[in-house]
Amino acid sequence: MALPIRDIDETQAPLLDHLIELRTRLVRSVVALAIGFGVCFYYADPILGFLIQPLRDAFPDGEGQLIFTKLYEIFFVELKVALFAGFFISFPIIANQLWAFVAPGLYAREKRAFLPFLLATPLLFVAGGALAYYVVMPTAFRWFLGFEGSTGGLEIEALPAAGDYLSLVMQFILAFGMSFLLPVLLLLLNRAGIVSRHQLAAARRYVIVGIAALAAIVTPPDPGSQVILAIPLLLLFEGSLILMRLQERNSSRKQADEPSIKNPSGSLKDEQVSK
Repeated sequence: MALPIRDIDETQAPLLDHLIELRTRLVRSVVALAIGFGVCFYYADPILGFLIQPLRDAFPDGEGQLIFTKLYEIFFVELKVALFAGFFISFPIIANQLWAFVAPGLYAREKRAFLPFLLATPLLFVAGGALAYYVVMPTAFRWFLGFEGSTGGLEIEALPAAGDYLSLVMQFILAFGMSFLLPVLLLLLNRAGIVSRHQLAAARRYVIVGIAALAAIVTPPDPGSQVILAIPLLLLFEGSLILMRLQERNSSRKQADEPSIKNPSGSLKDEQVSK
């Protein structure tokens, strides 16, 4: 049995209490991030091996290597890997602390409206990151390695640095993950009354141009990666419009049912007249 969502808290805590609670939530979030960082730093080598896999698959069998030109580079690479992976592990706890701080100030209907977005955000971000890791990066790396060969009698060989490679991988994952949050942004703007479905549908051609420009900016220069990002974003945009339409129909149905619920067959009005 699902627990009912209570309406906005009636208590009016002073500002100092809110600041103390905010500090507590931030401390818990930082502790969760620190624990995740520590665990991931212990397993930094396997995690780095997982991130290197797309590049290793792009090289011919038995070829390819990562180099480092600074003595401390690999150490800082492992720190970045641990922090990057630790944030993913601790994100549910951080999101829970954020929700626990914000939820008491929301009405019940606002909580019900906000919860789906809170659940959809990590799922969409992971979906975008997975698309980048399993599809886009192997395609882009094979395209980059296609420039190897000989020019002017000299051999051109790819010797990527570990730090540069990790920065590129993080750019891929973050760019695709954040781009996949487009439906959450559009639906929140629609819920807030800033944009309507009709306005977004009318601006479809401009949205297509904007998505193409975004794909060209956040992905490497190869056309394949740009198309791989642009097509899912277009599908997510159209899916957002469909969800908005369903939401509008649901709201219209509820508004149509409210008069019959409040005053069924005019019985309340007849009772008032008899009095």
